[in-house]
Amino acid sequence: MKILVVGGGGREHAIIDALSKSPKVDALFACPGNGGISKLATCLPVDATDIEGVIKAAKDNAVDLVFVAPDDPLVLGMVDALEANGIRAFGPNKAAAAVEGSKVFSKHLMKTYGIPTAAYEIFDSSASAIAYIKEQNSFPAVIKADGLAKGKGVIIAADLKEAEEAVHSIMEDKIFGASGNRVVVEEFLTGPEVSVLAFTDGKTMVPMVSAQDHKRAFDNDEGPNTGGMGAFSPSKIYTEELAKVCYDTIFLPTMNALNAEGRTFKGVLYFGLMITAKGPMVIEYNARFGDPETQAVLPRLKTDLVDIMEAIIDQKLDQVSIEWSDEQAVCLVLASGGYPGKYENGKEIRGLDAFEGREDVFVYHAGTKMADGKCLTAGGRVLGVVAKAPTMTEAIDKVYAEAAKISFENMHFRRDIGRKNV
Repeated sequence: MKILVVGGGGREHAIIDALSKSPKVDALFACPGNGGISKLATCLPVDATDIEGVIKAAKDNAVDLVFVAPDDPLVLGMVDALEANGIRAFGPNKAAAAVEGSKVFSKHLMKTYGIPTAAYEIFDSSASAIAYIKEQNSFPAVIKADGLAKGKGVIIAADLKEAEEAVHSIMEDKIFGASGNRVVVEEFLTGPEVSVLAFTDGKTMVPMVSAQDHKRAFDNDEGPNTGGMGAFSPSKIYTEELAKVCYDTIFLPTMNALNAEGRTFKGVLYFGLMITAKGPMVIEYNARFGDPETQAVLPRLKTDLVDIMEAIIDQKLDQVSIEWSDEQAVCLVLASGGYPGKYENGKEIRGLDAFEGREDVFVYHAGTKMADGKCLTAGGRVLGVVAKAPTMTEAIDKVYAEAAKISFENMHFRRDIGRKNV
């Protein structure tokens, strides 16, 4: 098979790495890919949201299947367009991807079908949103832009002043663009967070091994929110008992709710969960593999990813047995100095040759490019170093020891990834 993966980040590198191990894959392509992906796949200069460009690339290269990995093209309807052109595609269609594309839709879905989530109200004017926040007088308050905002559309306001600033910046200053035309104001939930990705074909739901993400830029969960500074799998708080509760009250009801709405979901559904004193609740849905959770989860997959993808497209997921390694995995993100604020690109990355041919350590490229035979930084999150080991402590020790072999100017990373899981 020839497979094209849409996207160019660390998640896509992890997906391509998993696909490259399948005996069914002859050739891999990426639109647009990155410096690390270019060693496993032919990178094509097509933007991830260029639907016509991706269709042309798929046809020109006689691709058998296209894996649409990022949120933007899914929400724009890339899967629908590929299928309309007779090209097999992995990922939810536009209608199903609304679970991530619209916070308003996803909250309505949960409320309508009794899926546990935080109490909320929706506003299309800043005045009404602020009036509601004043009336509730409950802080911290959670304020979310309705649409996609590259993982940064949520502001947790500690007091009324911060809440007013958040509403003004989202709805009037449009810091997230048109995604902020409506906002969701919801209650602040407390408890540990867990990420669970699940394979689903709309008839069968198969949760993957659990993970936890670290969103804050600095140690001890301090500093601004980022796209994710690291992740680990599995989460020790996600017990078998809790997994059963989540499956019965959240995962299966979500699949059934989407079916009832005429939005059958085929692909990877991500559940961002908060384990509260009242039980697990949904913080958010994503319509695809999460980043950087994927980098910690996929290296543990023993089953051929191609078999799973084909079964989902053909709605035969119940015929596939999905197996996972018992090893623990930790992903440490190496970021550009200044991220998630302003940072400089074009810094040479040294030390990558130490990882060739390893089966216990992986370096997934997130923001890199190749130029004159050198690998240069080309993004805020540059690399994800992943280590597997029999225990979480060993995996953490190994990931930091291996990351020490890599260097680039102003590189920064957290020093506590996974430590709360020991």
